[in-house]
Amino acid sequence: MSEIQRPGALYQQVAGAIREAILSGEFAPDSLLPSEAQLMTRYGVSRPTVRNAIAALRAEGLIDVRHGKGSFVRSDGQPSLTIERRISRTADGKFVMPNGDVWQEAEEPSTYRTHTTKATGRLLQLGEEEALFGCDRLLLDPSTGTRAMHRTLIPFAVADMVPALAEDPYKRSGALYRQLTEDGHKLTWSETVRARMPLPDERTTLQLPDATPILHLARITHDTDETPLILEELRIGADRTELAYRITADKQPARRTRP
Repeated sequence: MSEIQRPGALYQQVAGAIREAILSGEFAPDSLLPSEAQLMTRYGVSRPTVRNAIAALRAEGLIDVRHGKGSFVRSDGQPSLTIERRISRTADGKFVMPNGDVWQEAEEPSTYRTHTTKATGRLLQLGEEEALFGCDRLLLDPSTGTRAMHRTLIPFAVADMVPALAEDPYKRSGALYRQLTEDGHKLTWSETVRARMPLPDERTTLQLPDATPILHLARITHDTDETPLILEELRIGADRTELAYRITADKQPARRTRP
């Protein structure tokens, strides 16, 4: 028995002792923690104290409580899925993403018409309340069970420029890129990534454990003159996923020499 003798709230002391056992490897990643009764005996405390300690560790992200199964130590943080964030083009003009064939659609895509917000307007270089075509997809990686939320936003003005795009603005990314290039647009892409805590609906949809952040990616398809054409957003749990990028060196513009 390891009775608690340190100062501070009793549940915090118990949480600290369990945390030390996790970090030392006594409680291994993905292992089932001792039961409440066993922890009560081990630390010489009451059931409410043990429950408060478990709740504190759960909020920290060290423990995952699985209903009907018990409390488990979270994994060691090694990602189960690597997403390659590069775009390739085949000889026949198709655009291919390395993970494109892996993802399955977990449900029918949701298509709608919407307007820019302050955030999406900034990325698309548009004011607020500009008309957009929107398409939301829930994607599933069958090998790991990882879920991802993908959103495509296309300004009406862009669709008006490309008749084929206006007919069906809800296609997958590769098909949209091809329609734009066939219309004469030379495309480039930029992408930003940030980590944040999920909103309640994101946590539910992505089936995330407690205290798990998400990766929020924003990819913008640009025209030759850097005009934004399409905004894509990808949201995925940061506990199971890592992103991989291929980096190449840009050519520096030639220096002008004075005559």
